[in-house]
Amino acid sequence: MVLESRDREYVEHRQRAGMLEQNTTDVLRESGVGERLDREGLVHRGLELRFGGAGHRIPLTDLTGRTVTVYAQTEIVKDLVARRLADGGDVRFEAEVVALDARAPSVTFRDGGRARTLDCDYIAGCDGFHGVSRPAVPGLRTFEREYPFAWLGILADVPPSTDELIYAHHDRGFALHSLRSPRVSRLYLQVPPDEDLAAWPGARIWDELAARFATDDGWELREGPITDRSITPMRSFVAEPLRHDRLFLAGDAGHIVPPTGAKGLNLAVSDVTVLARAFAERYASGSDTLLDGYSDTCLRRVWRAEHFSYWMTALLHADPAATGFDRRSSAPTWTTWPPRRRPRPPWPRTTPAFPSARACLEVAPVTRANA
Repeated sequence: MVLESRDREYVEHRQRAGMLEQNTTDVLRESGVGERLDREGLVHRGLELRFGGAGHRIPLTDLTGRTVTVYAQTEIVKDLVARRLADGGDVRFEAEVVALDARAPSVTFRDGGRARTLDCDYIAGCDGFHGVSRPAVPGLRTFEREYPFAWLGILADVPPSTDELIYAHHDRGFALHSLRSPRVSRLYLQVPPDEDLAAWPGARIWDELAARFATDDGWELREGPITDRSITPMRSFVAEPLRHDRLFLAGDAGHIVPPTGAKGLNLAVSDVTVLARAFAERYASGSDTLLDGYSDTCLRRVWRAEHFSYWMTALLHADPAATGFDRRSSAPTWTTWPPRRRPRPPWPRTTPAFPSARACLEVAPVTRANA
């Protein structure tokens, strides 16, 4: 049984980005929800890093043999809900979970105004950062870092100005040009974490995007009606362990990455794939081996992704605390790709270069009192 606190209309229309790694698209196809993904998803074989008035293409497929696909998380949710219901699965919307027991597994939830208790074999806590699953894990350790900036994101009814993603580093701040469809663009601006969205009318957003994406060869940004805008704070967060008795944490319930590396959704899919295979082994053979290894297996991937996302965030964003010397000494200097010689590291000097994963985050043990 799947318990969802919101109504179906909300979960199928809440805007969420979707940059899918090949492992994720492979899993979706294997799960029987690849038809619309293959028809509407935008396959990318490279991306552009833009700085100093010039673009530098990174040929991802040539380097790795793999691709990434732009397909919004909103659409993935629609596909999964439709497939689950078509298969006769039990999905309860507007079913708010109020308590759970991980030892003698059960979940208490409100359904149609009445409290109900569901006894079960296992609980998959996929209820996000603010859900009830993570606080139910005693002795949890958390590692976290908040960043001194946020992203202002927009959806616009205008064909994208690029065929591949553009990550722009600029003294005024980071900018990202993504794509939602051949007719819809998704763009982001670095802003202060306490920025007021009302201070950003459409004209200001387009002017700032144009300034940060500007190139010496006169590249032009297409503008159009903005249909959605929001400000998203940025944080890194990891909880350990991801299992307590028969409760398993997955996705944002156990870890969060800044969106720069596009790892969040892909990590969540990886978690549930590991968990699904562990359940399959348990019911097929009675073995708990994969279930017992769930937390360690997932955390190895999580910490690699946390490290990459932290490094990429530091690489591309303008550090508000940086001095003029910091900005000048850390500015990217590549003029060709690949560079003819090893370039000077372009990340801000105010953050460590390639720190170990846990060194990226502050350690904050969580006790039952503040869970």
